[in-house]
Amino acid sequence: MRLHRSTSEGVIQALDAIFGAKKYADKVIEKVLKQNPKWGARDRRFIAETTYDIVRWYRLLRRVTEAKGDEYWKLLAAWCVLHEIDLPMWDEFKGIKRDSIKSLYKEAEKTRKIIESVPDWLDELCEREIGRQWNHELHALNEEAAVVLRTNTLKISKRDLQKLLAEENVETHVHDQFQDALLLEERQNVFGTSAFKDGLFEVQDAASQFIAPFLQVEPGMRVIDACAGAGGKTLHLAALMKNKGRIIAMDVEQYKLDELQRRARRAGVSNMETRLIESSKTVKRLEDNADRLLLDVPCSGLGVLKRNPDAKWKLSIEFIDKVKDLQQHILNDYCLMVKPGGLLVYSTCSILPSENDQQIKKFLENRRDEFELQEEKHALPSEGFDGFYMARLKRLK
Repeated sequence: MRLHRSTSEGVIQALDAIFGAKKYADKVIEKVLKQNPKWGARDRRFIAETTYDIVRWYRLLRRVTEAKGDEYWKLLAAWCVLHEIDLPMWDEFKGIKRDSIKSLYKEAEKTRKIIESVPDWLDELCEREIGRQWNHELHALNEEAAVVLRTNTLKISKRDLQKLLAEENVETHVHDQFQDALLLEERQNVFGTSAFKDGLFEVQDAASQFIAPFLQVEPGMRVIDACAGAGGKTLHLAALMKNKGRIIAMDVEQYKLDELQRRARRAGVSNMETRLIESSKTVKRLEDNADRLLLDVPCSGLGVLKRNPDAKWKLSIEFIDKVKDLQQHILNDYCLMVKPGGLLVYSTCSILPSENDQQIKKFLENRRDEFELQEEKHALPSEGFDGFYMARLKRLK
């Protein structure tokens, strides 16, 4: 592999926006890739994958180069050295010493938080909460995330989608554990395919695809997705309900609901309405309303660092404490939207017990006469996909 000037500059530009301007990596990369239409698929893949990889190993790369501030070319140099890529004779790479980088890398291997590239506070928090298991999860969170599709069964079967994608040179394989999932054989942009434009699939991690079936919906039910966001799980629920019954998708951000409406039209979803949560009255009006209630609450996102590696450099202990208070608030304020006899699912994309089972335990301590826990499920990053938690509760009265 040989470095090219324009694509290397694209990586540096992206790193400056992510770390210098504190912007989200996915949005930055999307913007950088749009600026040069001459870049081919291989160039675009290099910029995206290299940027994400440097973000993922940011602390380690800074350590082995002793980089300061915005010395992003040093980080790219170290990334090349560690991947056995020859450095061009560019001014930006003057003074880079391969032997020094490899020596400092060996030294870094002695310290988990450096070799696995996480902030001190995050390493300490996760070790405190999940103990030795953190070693396995941290290592898994530094692996590249698989690209997983969810078949839109309102329009096509999984096998037929697989054949159709193969005709568009997108090779996939099935995973027996996931009912509607197809995994890409290699990373590629699937959003330009006719299959995507026709609404035949959504990109959705396999572990995330556990949540909608866990709610045990049936066609004809009245379902509320109270933290819908852009609606990946809402659309999955609609498919499981075969467009029969009613889904109310709620969120505190109108732009997310607007995006959900757009996605729903593409997917052929007709049993959904959106509702902005403007105040507590919005929730109060829906008391005793739903057969099923999904609370996919805001969380730290520590279970999805594979696909959002920049999050570990943006998170803080203060944010996590704040979001845990919000989770308990949502549980207690929203829970009565489900009818007596109905089911509620609480879910997060976190691996922290303090955001997961401990939140359910705290909730039930105050409402043991109203709700009972039916089942909990953990999906761990070390099992191959994202980290998720889900708990299903039944409302008694």
